[in-house]
Amino acid sequence: MPMSPAAVPVPEQLLVLARAGSGDALGQLLELYRSYLTLLARLQISRRLQGKVDAADLVQETFLKAHRHFVQFCGMTESELVSWLRQILATTLANLVRHYYSAQRRDVRLERELAADLDQSSRVLDGGLLAKQSSPSQRAARREQAVVLADALGQLQEDYREVVILRQLQGLSFPEVARHMGRTVDSVKKLWARALAQLRDSLGDAP
Repeated sequence: MPMSPAAVPVPEQLLVLARAGSGDALGQLLELYRSYLTLLARLQISRRLQGKVDAADLVQETFLKAHRHFVQFCGMTESELVSWLRQILATTLANLVRHYYSAQRRDVRLERELAADLDQSSRVLDGGLLAKQSSPSQRAARREQAVVLADALGQLQEDYREVVILRQLQGLSFPEVARHMGRTVDSVKKLWARALAQLRDSLGDAP
């Protein structure tokens, strides 16, 4: 039995309109992934580019390329779209790494390595960050969980967001997080616990 229009996730609705030639729909569609891509970009910038570029600028360049090459996207689902956007981000990152570090321009291993790193970060967001301790709302359950979680992270206050990213996504120890944030280890542990609790609440069953 087909889903009613009201039950179809918003990304798929926008994807249909974008395929029909609506530039506004494509813009709205890509905007749904700004927080997600910005978070993934930030992780790679921290590891590979030492803050030489801004994550927001990197995502904007990714969006420009996605607009330009959208006719080449053949997927029909949000999952396929997210994977395609990650690949564009990986290529954009690879070009920047080559620019700053004079890496071999024709070596495709860099794109593959970056794509694999981005996929791994997305999987951490998708299933490992909060384990199975939260029960996403029905509406969120129809969305890509990594995207939903990135949006929820973006709504946290800055110190909550920072401690979750450093501890959960960058894999730093509590002493390393404490040094990075200029706090004591004990205060960081308490901050981390409060941040995760708020994140779980925001992903709960409330509409």
